[in-house]
Amino acid sequence: MSDQSVTLAAVTGAHGVAGEVRLKLFGEGVDALTPHKSFNAGDSGRALTLVKIRSDNKGGAIARFAEVKDRTSAEQLRGTALTVSREALPVLEEGEFYYSDLLDLPVVTETGDAVGRVCAVENFGATDIVEIEKPDGKKFMVPLTEQAVPEWDNERLVVSADFVDS
Repeated sequence: MSDQSVTLAAVTGAHGVAGEVRLKLFGEGVDALTPHKSFNAGDSGRALTLVKIRSDNKGGAIARFAEVKDRTSAEQLRGTALTVSREALPVLEEGEFYYSDLLDLPVVTETGDAVGRVCAVENFGATDIVEIEKPDGKKFMVPLTEQAVPEWDNERLVVSADFVDS
């Protein structure tokens, strides 16, 4: 996993006329971005150098990057994911994980029956939610609780059969 990139935020649009951008945050708030001075801008291979960042007081952030000089340049970044290498992130403590660790994991029941794969991880406020895509393309969601997901590792995610959408 050492060569993996982790998405910390995405540009949602321009803010003002001087080149600032609005960010949707995927981590622990603005403080999770401040240690990083440079971000990879999506699949473009372009690097963005963080000049300043502040909370927008709505759960997002406002950022200025050295390479973005005006509103037009800021608008062109709309939809761009801001990533860093996995190695640039803090070491995780017991029980912690990055959402990207779960993506694409095979999902099985406690008895080993194949269910599908993890296609998304969300958090709507109460707890983390794992979205699972079955082989037929249908999707369902499971709370990331001990009752629903008794275990997971780098190889698979185990879901209680009671939570499998049939």
